[in-house]
Amino acid sequence: MTQCYISEDENGKKFIEAMPLTADEFAQFGDVIECADSVENFEINQGFTTRFHNLADVDVTDNDGKTIINIFRSTPLALPIQIGMMERHPKGSQAFIPMGNNPYLVVVAPQGDLDLTKIRVFLATADQGVNYHKGTWHHFCLALNEQSDFLVVDRGGKGDNCDEIALIDEQKITIKF
Repeated sequence: MTQCYISEDENGKKFIEAMPLTADEFAQFGDVIECADSVENFEINQGFTTRFHNLADVDVTDNDGKTIINIFRSTPLALPIQIGMMERHPKGSQAFIPMGNNPYLVVVAPQGDLDLTKIRVFLATADQGVNYHKGTWHHFCLALNEQSDFLVVDRGGKGDNCDEIALIDEQKITIKF
């Protein structure tokens, strides 16, 4: 992907518009976790349950890592929201599944050296989770409307698994949604 999604307003401030989260648009960054007819699904439990199967590739085994489950409680940032940092997890994937009824923003950039011109912003609904591929740059979870809980499937184990970059003022990008 070579397209830049960042624009400038009449005052020269950088902004990026959030787009709806879809599996196709998000594929280079990770997996969308949702109950959709397009994913493998089948009936179980004597027909009383539909299983939406194999929704994300959990990749946490680097350096003898193990799968852990956490709950993150995110407080919305003041509007307008600015992208002020990015992080990545080089040793494992990381999945966020909302536990409430609020939408949230997903900010990502491709693996490799952080290229701010390739940042994408997605508006996720309350029934969509995301699984970031190992090494995918992302902002911390951006809850909207009110404090929100997320079930997080993450890597536990030895070794530093978080690279974080703070953006200087000239690099910050405002999100429009």
